[in-house]
Amino acid sequence: MTKCPYVPPHDFDLDFPHLMLRYRTAQKKLGKLPSVPTQLAQIDRNAKIGVMFSKIVNWASNIKNKLIRKILELITGIDKRVQLPKYNSETFSNFFKKNRDKINYQTSSKDRKVVIYSTCFVNFNKKNTGVAALKVLKKNGVEVQEAYPGCCGMPFLEQADLSKVVEQAKKVSKDLIEWIDKGYKVVTLTASCGLMLKFEWPLLLPNEEKIKKLSANVMDIDEYVVDIANNEGLAKGLNEIDGGVTVHHACHARAQNMGIKARDMLKLIPNIKIDVVERCAGHGGTFGVMKETHDLANKVGRPTARQIKNKNNKYMASDCPLAGKHLKQLEVDTNISNDEALHPIELMAKSYNL
Repeated sequence: MTKCPYVPPHDFDLDFPHLMLRYRTAQKKLGKLPSVPTQLAQIDRNAKIGVMFSKIVNWASNIKNKLIRKILELITGIDKRVQLPKYNSETFSNFFKKNRDKINYQTSSKDRKVVIYSTCFVNFNKKNTGVAALKVLKKNGVEVQEAYPGCCGMPFLEQADLSKVVEQAKKVSKDLIEWIDKGYKVVTLTASCGLMLKFEWPLLLPNEEKIKKLSANVMDIDEYVVDIANNEGLAKGLNEIDGGVTVHHACHARAQNMGIKARDMLKLIPNIKIDVVERCAGHGGTFGVMKETHDLANKVGRPTARQIKNKNNKYMASDCPLAGKHLKQLEVDTNISNDEALHPIELMAKSYNL
């Protein structure tokens, strides 16, 4: 846990991420932060448009669309070489409303209740992760609800817009606390959002009892499935999958200090070969996207990508979808089957044949 500067303790007892946050806050006060990343942080606004016009937006932002990507680079500073996330044709929230009662399995109830906090990336960009989580949880007799009151505020935190993070924390926590009061645990689907709800919000709002209560009732999806396995036991039906898995233990998962839950969960799949790579992907939010810093992000990520390639596994899994996408793009002549990292819960669903 001490290899990464993101995760304390350090030799000089230095909280490096929050040191950088204070520096960026000072930059913001002096008006030295660029405007485009600030606009990119408006996830809910931007993504609603992206989903509404997903076919057009996905076509325009495709890396093969060189003319439009070059124009986009000139206007926004987003590097034309970066594979940008695609938008869902519908939000995961909409999928859940239409399909939650259709997804049922003959399995005994475990007297467990969760509300999936969809997170902006799953809700707008990677619905399959949410679908896999829903199916695996229902397969294991868990009552499942879904909520997406808004973004957790991590993109605003990156831009040192602390007042906006606090605004999002109060908005989202108001909704999620209502579920907790009904006896539900909150399950997050991306590492960054879990980190925000568990640690960053309580640091920004130390006197808010609701924030403390929410923090104590949040679990990462991998963490939650492992908890089922360690207590009631998982539902039968897990089968071998057709290849090994390299787990990229992302920074925001490491910073939660919960151990390597993606690995622990995937070890429940029979006869699985698992390797873990515990090194920075170099993506760092907009750092890996903007032309000004993209080459440096690649430089940081290449050693990690080489490690993943050398494991020679068919699948790569990461709890951070952007880190996984960045690493996959850096790999050359790899045997990995998917065009981006899968979330570990997607491999659990595959093992269950769901």
